[in-house]
Amino acid sequence: MIYAGVAAAFILFAIWITRYLGEEYAWVNRKIIHFSIVPAVLFYNAGLIARELFAAAAFLFGAFQLFTHIKKDELSWYQIRSNYGEVFFAFSAAAVAWFIEKEYAVVILLVMAISDGVTGILRFFYFKAKGFDVRLRKHWIGSLGYLISALIIVAIIFPQSSIVSKVIWAGILTLAEYQRFLDDNLAVPLVGILIKGVL
Repeated sequence: MIYAGVAAAFILFAIWITRYLGEEYAWVNRKIIHFSIVPAVLFYNAGLIARELFAAAAFLFGAFQLFTHIKKDELSWYQIRSNYGEVFFAFSAAAVAWFIEKEYAVVILLVMAISDGVTGILRFFYFKAKGFDVRLRKHWIGSLGYLISALIIVAIIFPQSSIVSKVIWAGILTLAEYQRFLDDNLAVPLVGILIKGVL
């Protein structure tokens, strides 16, 4: 349980510290919180946090965030009214950990946490520097960051796969993140599950 406590502390600290960045940085704050689940994923990968505990904690966190939306009492420094991305992220993490075998679940979870965080932060600061509204805007600079970080992650977790298969896998997930028809926190894990055979 000590590792679960340490993992939870990382997430709670990220939620607490991002409060001081304020609502203007809500899009960055939620990506920082995405990054904060990495210790939990690594502990899960090492067998230090059980699958059941990881999935249950992610589900409860998603349910709490959904509840704040329903009450219209969002944690405004990272939750955005009428945007449920952080809820989808938590529920997707729970489903991936529960239903997918560990090695593949870990690579999807890390891409959800790290690659999505990288792309969101790159896009935020790109549009902020240009003086544009950063809300829900996609740009190739973020997608490039997503592709590179996803390639690094899959290369570490699946070193035995060919370079071509890794590039195809990461490229498809980058497109899944970029598309605008379904929230990327749902699209990426769904597509990731469908393309498991690529690796």
